[in-house]
Amino acid sequence: MFHRQNLVRSFVTLLVIIVILAGIYALWLRYQIEPVTRDGKVRADMVPVAADVSGLVTGVRVADNQTVEKGDVLFIIDRPRYELAVEQASATLARQRAMLAQAVREDRRNLAMSDVLAPETIEQGRARVEELRAGIDQAAAARKLAKFNLERTMVRAPVGGTVSNMSLQPGVYLTAGKPALALIYNRSMRVEGYFEETKLPAIRIGDPASIYLMGVADEIEGHVESIAGGVEDRERAGTEGQLANVNPSFTWVRLAQRIPVRISIDKIPPNVRMIPGQTATVIIHPRNDGRNVHRSLPW
Repeated sequence: MFHRQNLVRSFVTLLVIIVILAGIYALWLRYQIEPVTRDGKVRADMVPVAADVSGLVTGVRVADNQTVEKGDVLFIIDRPRYELAVEQASATLARQRAMLAQAVREDRRNLAMSDVLAPETIEQGRARVEELRAGIDQAAAARKLAKFNLERTMVRAPVGGTVSNMSLQPGVYLTAGKPALALIYNRSMRVEGYFEETKLPAIRIGDPASIYLMGVADEIEGHVESIAGGVEDRERAGTEGQLANVNPSFTWVRLAQRIPVRISIDKIPPNVRMIPGQTATVIIHPRNDGRNVHRSLPW
């Protein structure tokens, strides 16, 4: 009886040890071999928005975190000042045209009196006409530029997206070319998964992927769009044209380099909101194309 109890205890102990080892092996496969990473980030392209003309901000049409469409007016730059510039350019063009008309009449009169006028006078009249014609072209271009600048006082969204880091207020003076706010380009939303280099053989472009945001149980469907072509070598320094400066020290503990893998989003559940900067877990599902890929246990 006592011997039987010892056998049962030994069997149970052995069974527990086997289960523990199997669990450790499954976890090792899951996180060391399988193309899975918990180091993923939601990314999106940021589009800086700057005014093309300088001046005071007279109106702000959007608020922070507001969604806008391409072409929507974001803010307005001092339109009265640029309207005056258009009027001034129009007046200059009209004056140039009047002066040209007078010069043409004088030139025709000089040609009719060529018998009594010196050739130099006739040539001066013709040169005056050509000069004023060039002045008209210049004045017309200046008016066109003034109208263009007037149109650019209405700063519009270059792409559809979400306004980010918005602190612009009326009365602020903006310089042309200086970013005033940023737009998150919603159509560029993606996930960057950082996979250990040991897992790259199991990843191919086009493989389906499952994405789980931190704290969200719903699955986001996607696929592998691209794999980074290179990462920085921190053990080597030096610029182009110089000799390589290689770190002479070597550590026996070698950590796998992490390679960025871009995941394109295919389907987002209705109740899930993706925000750039969120942390995500990415699971790649290798396609059945004859590759010898290690798979983890079902759980």
